Amino acid sequence: MLSSDQAAIMLSLQGSMNSKVDPNWVQARYPYLRAVAIEGAEAIEHHGWKWWKKQDKDLPQLQMELIDIWHFILSEVLLRSTDSDSDPETDLQTALGTARSQNTVDFDGTCYQLADLDLLSKLELLIALSVARRIELAVFAAIMVDCELSWTELFRQYVGKNVLNMFRQDKGYKEGSYQKVWQGREDNEYLVDIIHKLDPNSADFKEAVYAELADAYPD
Repeated sequence: MLSSDQAAIMLSLQGSMNSKVDPNWVQARYPYLRAVAIEGAEAIEHHGWKWWKKQDKDLPQLQMELIDIWHFILSEVLLRSTDSDSDPETDLQTALGTARSQNTVDFDGTCYQLADLDLLSKLELLIALSVARRIELAVFAAIMVDCELSWTELFRQYVGKNVLNMFRQDKGYKEGSYQKVWQGREDNEYLVDIIHKLDPNSADFKEAVYAELADAYPD
């Protein structure tokens, strides 16, 4: 699972990104769990579900959808913590602790044994729970296992994507002056190289990612 430092860093980054998108995001009360449901459906598309044609599972894209889903789960945790005047890091760690030992999920009169569900069924359950405005991290964690995504890799990719989004904004993304292609390569490609050469357990991981992006960017 996540360390307390990793949880705190991700919550801080998510709050900063939400504020950059809309300084009044807490009052706006955006439907973050609706976004989880939509991203879950996109994950199903990347897995393949059509029985009438050949489809291949796209594991990297599935992992990317999980990173996007995590952005919205964190946003919902932050929003609910504001409502209850509680500490979001404590709320997240409590939810993760519960998920660690949780093997079943009760929903709509049915008790789902997570070990008995395939990946598509878990994604469907995640979507249904999100539409019902429930956060069940045990389901998300089970999906991570099926998608071969560890918590360390989730942290690495999440921080990398978040820092890149902030970097884009700082370099004029909203105004249209940002250059997404650097010397023939997209910024995402640079990001992949950067996050895998740095230590995600370092206390200054996010600062180091930003610095590496700044060094590579063609000003």
